[in-house]
Amino acid sequence: MSAELKDPFMTAYRKLLSVPKALCRKEFTCSGDTYGEVFSLAAGLKKTLSGRGAEKSVCLCTENKAVFAASLLAALAGGCNLILPYSFSTHALLEMYEATGFDAAIADRPEEMPGVEMITPTAGDPADLNPGGLIDPDRSFLKLFTGGSTGQPRVWSKTPRNLFAEAFYLRDHFGLTGDDVFLATVPPYHIYGLLFSILLPLVARARVLPEIYTFPQEILSTVNRHRATVLVSVPISYRSLRVDNLSVPSLRLAFSSSGPLDRSDARYFLKKTGLGIHEIYGSTETGGVASRSVSENTESWQPAGPVSWRMFGRRLAVRSDFVSSEMERDAEGFCVTGDEVQPDRDGRFLLLGRADGIVKVAGKRVDLQEVQNKIQSLPTVRDAVVIALPAEKGRESEIAALVACDLTEIQIKKMILEKLEPYAMPRRFHIVSSIRRTATGKIDYRRVEQIFLREKGKSQ
Repeated sequence: MSAELKDPFMTAYRKLLSVPKALCRKEFTCSGDTYGEVFSLAAGLKKTLSGRGAEKSVCLCTENKAVFAASLLAALAGGCNLILPYSFSTHALLEMYEATGFDAAIADRPEEMPGVEMITPTAGDPADLNPGGLIDPDRSFLKLFTGGSTGQPRVWSKTPRNLFAEAFYLRDHFGLTGDDVFLATVPPYHIYGLLFSILLPLVARARVLPEIYTFPQEILSTVNRHRATVLVSVPISYRSLRVDNLSVPSLRLAFSSSGPLDRSDARYFLKKTGLGIHEIYGSTETGGVASRSVSENTESWQPAGPVSWRMFGRRLAVRSDFVSSEMERDAEGFCVTGDEVQPDRDGRFLLLGRADGIVKVAGKRVDLQEVQNKIQSLPTVRDAVVIALPAEKGRESEIAALVACDLTEIQIKKMILEKLEPYAMPRRFHIVSSIRRTATGKIDYRRVEQIFLREKGKSQ
């Protein structure tokens, strides 16, 4: 048996740079670029970068989905290594530059990166992509950054196998085809948006709507006008879609990720549309791990077919082709995550919560310890404790900070805003002269939480 038959991934991988003539005229972005134009842009990018070494690093700072797809294809053809930001803010890009020293950038807003060479994609000959010249599928070609506003950005590398093995699995598992039309409310530079609004349409030879849609009526009208069949969204958007006129007859699949989906929102969507939203659980470093749907009448998660899992104490450990190389593995290839779980029947598991101080706010990960470190670096701050409070039903965590300092709340907010992304900013502050600790120097987090809960009770 040939090595390729032993590894079905390679059969699909080797077709990525092949463009049948019939596909060239098909739209990749609806009412926008065709597949032929995407591959031409990829060829042009590869040519632009080829004289500068395959190890050249390019910051991909765009939400243009055709350019995004073309850049990925050029990277697969050996044109460059890509770096994806977690934010387009000036200080986030500066942190990335200091961490990687990227050589050039493809950006919608080049003024944000003075001194960095800007690359404008131009068309080339798709034949120059050379389907036989794909890079080693197990070589890192893309880096993603996470948690930048809460300290130094964390870098996770991805190989073609990491990303495309997951895309091929999702395509086959959910039966996605060239007849599908994707609408996404999430940007493509985060792992969920990258997989579901760029890679999945690309490997399914489907179409994707070009914009990032935010407002409920905009989402509904766009779905119905373009007869979209796949909705890629996040919990906050499904909350906003709890409207009386929720009707999307063309949709056949709806996905949610980046945080817990409120079950009442999921049930409302199911009642109005007949669709059970597929929640995807995973992270940048692990890739997709499991999924569930409210239509299954269970809180537990079904691991993805290529994913093996087991317990490490109370924490979840996973093994799959989707996992980044930076994740520490044991002798059998399992990586321990930051989530605590409980086994359920039929090979499923229940998520119990984080074990490492990471919380989700507005669908983005925030490291509470790093927020605390940022606050403690401010002038006159003697001590600080940052916690995640239980938020209102259906919403994500609310960050609160107990601070011992000589500043006012307004002064703290003004200074810390320069160090944090808006979503990582504590929503509540309590200023004190000192913070009580135990004899061993530890914080009574339950007591801190009670301080904020009492304040909330007084304000209501």
